Amino acid sequence: MERQPLLEIQNLSVTFSSEQSDLRAVEDVSFDVYPGETLGIVGESGCGKSVSCMSILRLIQGGNVRYESGQCLFEGRDTLGMSEKELRGIRGDRISMIFQEPMTALNPLYTIGNQMSEGLRLHRKMGRQQALVQCAEFLSRVKIPDAHEVLNRYPFMLSGGMRQRVMIAMAMITQPQLIICDEPTTALDVTIQAVILDLLKNVQKEIGCSYIFITHDLGVISEMSDRVLVMYAGRVCETAATDVLIAHPLHPYTAGLIASRPNPHSSERRLRVISGNVPSLEHKPPGCPFHPRCEFAEERCAVDFPGEREVSEGHTVCCWRYMS
Repeated sequence: MERQPLLEIQNLSVTFSSEQSDLRAVEDVSFDVYPGETLGIVGESGCGKSVSCMSILRLIQGGNVRYESGQCLFEGRDTLGMSEKELRGIRGDRISMIFQEPMTALNPLYTIGNQMSEGLRLHRKMGRQQALVQCAEFLSRVKIPDAHEVLNRYPFMLSGGMRQRVMIAMAMITQPQLIICDEPTTALDVTIQAVILDLLKNVQKEIGCSYIFITHDLGVISEMSDRVLVMYAGRVCETAATDVLIAHPLHPYTAGLIASRPNPHSSERRLRVISGNVPSLEHKPPGCPFHPRCEFAEERCAVDFPGEREVSEGHTVCCWRYMS
């Protein structure tokens, strides 16, 4: 029997409107996440990684955002078509998110205990004391000492690393089917990062959840992800199993990202870099958006975006070099 995906993103496009123009931050993005799988999403800042994933729960809201096309099918239901009430039943229960900036994600006016227990009281109908006991247990699991005391503190009383661990504990506490991790180890030092990554792996084994892991760190991706999705300027460039992508990158952008990592076994004294910058939403080039920075660019690259081609099983790329 063919395995069914837990999450299917189909041709998602997200546009932000300004007084001058409409700015498309995500364009025709498609990917799947399977039960128990970790999908890594990599790319430079401004490539659309977070916008794509926050769209799953419609966390980007306001009069200037428009989910222009596509579907986000979670367990077969389109979250983009759900009512706000239906979404509230999924957020923090079936799908959780670990945000990149815990200081802005945590409410400064409420204690850690109040904020952590909210999901248990709302989705699990627990009483306050029972919920706080479970909150303390999960704080201990993310290596926060004196967990019961921390529950009575406010976010500003904790270090950046402790706030990030609180966010991770909050995401795990309802044992969701999918956890979206947006740079979850950014504020942590190397030793704590290793502990948290091991913890996330253990949680996945215990409850069988899936992860979407957004990061700039290819080392973290190599350790955590089963498959990798590479994004650039709001589009998908390449998708493959992690070991295949690291060993045999096809898209010039993917190859550039991998080559720019420090390599202790290399004789080169200088790191390789990708020239130029990610284009702004106002000045996205036509055709393949990477062509101004690509050493292999041809005339057609500046005119049309290449379709997706499956080069080998599970390894797809959007590049004119592989379309012949």
